[in-house]
Amino acid sequence: MRTALGFLLCLLTSALCGAAEPAAEVRLWDEAKLSPSRYEVRMENNVLVPMRDGVLLSTDIYYPVGEGPFPVVLSRTPYGNNDAGYVEHGRFWASRGYVCVVQDCRGKYDSEGAYRLFKDEANDGYDTVEWIGRQPWCNGKVGTLSGSYGGYTQLAPAIRGSRFLTAMAASVTTSDVYNNWVYIDGALFLGFAFPWGALVMDGHVMQYSGAYDWPNVFRYLPLATIDTQVGRVNPRFREWLEHPRADDPFWKGISFENEIEQITVPLLVVEGWYDLFLRGALDDHVRITTASPSERARKGKHLIIGPWPHETGARTDKPDAPREGPERGIDFGAAAELEMRKLYLRWHDHWLKGIDNGVDSEPPVKIFVMGENVWRHENEWPLARTRYTNYYFGGEGPANSVAGNGTLSLQPPRQPGRDEFTYDPNDPVPTLGGNTCCSRVPSGPANQIAAERRQDVLVYTTPVLEEALEVTGPIRVVLYAATSARDTDWTAKLVDVHPDGYAQNLQDGIVRARYRKGKAAPAELLEPGRVYEYEIDLWATSNVFLPGHRLRVEISSSNFPRFDRNLNTGEDPMTSVRMETARQTVMRSPEYPSHIVLPVIPR
Repeated sequence: MRTALGFLLCLLTSALCGAAEPAAEVRLWDEAKLSPSRYEVRMENNVLVPMRDGVLLSTDIYYPVGEGPFPVVLSRTPYGNNDAGYVEHGRFWASRGYVCVVQDCRGKYDSEGAYRLFKDEANDGYDTVEWIGRQPWCNGKVGTLSGSYGGYTQLAPAIRGSRFLTAMAASVTTSDVYNNWVYIDGALFLGFAFPWGALVMDGHVMQYSGAYDWPNVFRYLPLATIDTQVGRVNPRFREWLEHPRADDPFWKGISFENEIEQITVPLLVVEGWYDLFLRGALDDHVRITTASPSERARKGKHLIIGPWPHETGARTDKPDAPREGPERGIDFGAAAELEMRKLYLRWHDHWLKGIDNGVDSEPPVKIFVMGENVWRHENEWPLARTRYTNYYFGGEGPANSVAGNGTLSLQPPRQPGRDEFTYDPNDPVPTLGGNTCCSRVPSGPANQIAAERRQDVLVYTTPVLEEALEVTGPIRVVLYAATSARDTDWTAKLVDVHPDGYAQNLQDGIVRARYRKGKAAPAELLEPGRVYEYEIDLWATSNVFLPGHRLRVEISSSNFPRFDRNLNTGEDPMTSVRMETARQTVMRSPEYPSHIVLPVIPR
């Protein structure tokens, strides 16, 4: 298992040195305009920085040897600030004329205090920036830099607006803790929130999870005590399970999706189409660019999205995967491989040093368009030229499995139709890749054919495309469905079917029926047998379906262990152990035209 620390170090270190240049259409940096490595470096270890309540946080500082003061870049981490990767990171920045500060979060490694997931990062980050700004080696300009949880440690304090904070660079992160880190549209984000939140982040140092029988651990019930299966009683994780609603006061001061527009400095965020925080990062981007009172923040908000999972800049084809056949990896080409720290160096060179490298004059959005595998500049997100297009579910017979008769068409259904399947929570549809992390479940693109052979997966497919079709932007499914249960889940997945039958997942989503009215509305159980309208958010993607390919949508009621299983009883999902099977009905008729809404980009 790749640990969260491993993922983060991929973002910060030189693991991707020697990567090929990106596609010619978009130059992500100009080597000649990057700060060169010309300073000797001096390191000061374990400087104890005081917080407002007197707690001292361990801070390693890397200084350029020369006349100062210098601009400063700050990274705050719960994963140990003097790991070899962070030492390399510190030396990289200091040799280029920055003081580099790397701090252990409260309660982690050499820092004092008790670690409380998310709770202290806003105040501690703010206090640290203020402390840095008052030091004689700081020229008054502080930039922040990190990813994942380290990205959250930037966003949370930035809302408070330190006078020294000048620019930020973050990756694979979001301010929305509730609906990205812990829950996804009513369902528990089990495959991430549990192994990361209950195990990896528990205690003073990082915990590793290779010793556990994860398939059986994930199946444990009740969820309220699942942490005992990895040898823990973790109060912080259990608090998450006790507060399943977004409007619960518990999340105030932790989840900042409603305050993110208060950021007033330029912010670069690097994301991946297969990253677990993609949706939150896109939502953050829209809120800042449309609602921030600061013109500098609105115009300075930049977004780069590549074809990556949580490891930004890395190629997604697995070195040990076969080159051909159903288990092969998906290779997006050399253009997808980037040295991330040079992106961040270019960013901070401009905002902290004033280097005229074009950062402030280029389009604010750069996306990697999969299928064609090229980078492209865009002026906004979502794209203004998008044509939102309905593709309707249909078929001349049952749509159960890839062997069924489900169709996907631009034409609305003309005849009454329905598809049925049985959802058994004791036999859920397995997670195959996607926007996951840190759970021993592979992330990124993967062949979905094993799931599509199941009778509890409805499969709707277009004919073979004769022309290329680009889908770039937010995706949603409008589903008209009934169930025999008082509560259940509905899942959807968008798939690119290659000419050889390889079914490449692009994006998926879920809605828990009791929360169908939105994350802030009260839970409401179902009337069995009644048809309800559901909206399933499939986040976003950018993919060209090439000639010879087909579009496909999968509909089911589980995606496990990415999401916890709905037991279909209507009981408390966290304390219930009783399961019921549910008879599920998906409508596809003139009255109930279930469909997917795709953001089609004119060619």
